[in-house]
Amino acid sequence: MQSRQTIQQIEDLSVIGGFLDGLRVTFGAGLNTIIGARGTGKTTAVEFIGYALDSLPSREHATDERKRIETLVKRNLGGGRISVGIRAKDGARYNVTRTFGDEPIILDADEQPVSVNLKSGLFRADIYSQNAVESIADRPLFQLDLIDSFAGQPIADIFSREQQLVSTLKANAHQIIPLEREVAAINDELGALPGIAAKLKAFVGGTNGASAEINEAHRLKSLRDRETRSLKQLRDLVGQFQNSLRNQAGVVGSRAASLVDPEAARGPNADVLRQASQIVIDCAGDVGALLGQAALRVEQASGAVAVQVDLIAQRHREQELAFRATIEKHKQAQQEAAERTELERRRNQLLARQQQQTEVRQQIDELYGRRRELLEQLSELRDQRFSIRNSVAERINAELAPTIRVTIVQYGNSDSYRQMLESRLKGVGIKQGIVAQKITTTMPPAELTAVIRNRNSAPLIDRAELNADQSAKVAACLADPEFLFTLETVELDDQPLIELKDGQEYKDTSSLSTGQKCTTILPILLLESDSTLIVDQPEDNLDNRFIFQTVVESIRHVKAKRQLVLVTHNPNIPVLGEADHVVVLESDGARARVSNEGDVDACKNEIVTLLEGGAEAFRRRGERYGQ
Repeated sequence: MQSRQTIQQIEDLSVIGGFLDGLRVTFGAGLNTIIGARGTGKTTAVEFIGYALDSLPSREHATDERKRIETLVKRNLGGGRISVGIRAKDGARYNVTRTFGDEPIILDADEQPVSVNLKSGLFRADIYSQNAVESIADRPLFQLDLIDSFAGQPIADIFSREQQLVSTLKANAHQIIPLEREVAAINDELGALPGIAAKLKAFVGGTNGASAEINEAHRLKSLRDRETRSLKQLRDLVGQFQNSLRNQAGVVGSRAASLVDPEAARGPNADVLRQASQIVIDCAGDVGALLGQAALRVEQASGAVAVQVDLIAQRHREQELAFRATIEKHKQAQQEAAERTELERRRNQLLARQQQQTEVRQQIDELYGRRRELLEQLSELRDQRFSIRNSVAERINAELAPTIRVTIVQYGNSDSYRQMLESRLKGVGIKQGIVAQKITTTMPPAELTAVIRNRNSAPLIDRAELNADQSAKVAACLADPEFLFTLETVELDDQPLIELKDGQEYKDTSSLSTGQKCTTILPILLLESDSTLIVDQPEDNLDNRFIFQTVVESIRHVKAKRQLVLVTHNPNIPVLGEADHVVVLESDGARARVSNEGDVDACKNEIVTLLEGGAEAFRRRGERYGQ
């Protein structure tokens, strides 16, 4: 046997409580097989390992399968505990222990809990339940998971960064939406500005020979109103700042003590809670002192601004007297003064709102600029993932050609996009399935988002081939800003295509027979990897010739480089695969236990009895074949 290239492996499994209570199984570095009659807990043992290591099917792609396994574990473990001993990539021994409903706890070689994370690349196991091989052949997203398993950590890192970017984009959208609503509300108010300006223009030219003096007097009066508004805004800004500082001071400290559960504060770890609470209280005290100094400085500024307010108020009173004197010299101006002053005041209000709108639009532009950067980062990240997946596909092709061929089309799976549109278009009076399909096959999410935002329905008619009524209803239904921001980040999954060469043609797994599907997928599972591979009954739906010629040969090749744990009812796998370790399980119906374990020779009687049908059956077949 070749020397192993990796030390990562599962070393043992032990269970306390439930159907497998008292079970302890050890595993070798190469090929391990678990055998036994039906109902002896073989599948349960596999699912226990997956649950303990938190290596369950994807939440996104296999919700039902994940729930099935969790139900099986709950039923067979009860209030018990699973422990899995592992030799990790860092060469250290760890023990992963887990009870149902709780998170795994990782212990070091001294049985002390440590803060390492299995998901960080410390250890990985690829676990496939019974019939999983056929499911992979039928479901593209399962095929993506399979491809990703050969680049586990880089793909996991990209997924984590992608989630962070999507979360940041969601927060960005929540900032933009209220600002855009504010701009729209101001825009409605500004609709009155042209009318007011027209009326004021009429006043400017309507006071005969005294118009120049009167117009100047009104201009200055209007300017005084704007000066008052400017100072008020400055005073309000300082006041808001001051109130914010006052509200923050003392809040954290007062809450720190109340957040600690009273019963926990009297428990065995009360000292840790007290220390943590005191750290926060001390921090709040220090920050409170700094906030006090800041509040004092802001108060000084507030007082200084108040002096300026009083100063300009005094000047305005004097200037107002001069204004009145000017107005009183002109009878016509006296009659118009009140109306003109009100128009000037209203115009100043709207001009202030117009300035506010400009500032808000600037904020929106900055947020959209940041959003474009984030979307570009998201696109680059998804490109990186495709590149990794494509490299994996090339490796599979290099090792399994010409029998098996794998290709990946970037963004080729629009199911999530289509489902999102279908859900949104329900109840609007169109056949949402047909319409959603037309849109998703002709317009990517970013383009559809731009079309809806620009209120340009022509592409929906020209590209998606919708009629005018459908286009109008789609545009109206999708116009919600929050939906559009979500649509912008929806992912078009990469589309894998796994094919088997049948004669001179390649056939997609979805068109193959059950046996051919397993014939296609299983060799991929058995490729070299640094992760442990666990498969429940890999021989299902395969003929013995293929098992002997392909599966066994693959096992013999890869077991020197990768730990394998296979549940099987086929003797070719442990015997011809030269299993390093065989585990034999038996059950009395209430409990399962290990009846024997060791190499093939040590478990020869059980292999003959359980997998060959007994010594007599084995002998008779030999006689029948003339051996």
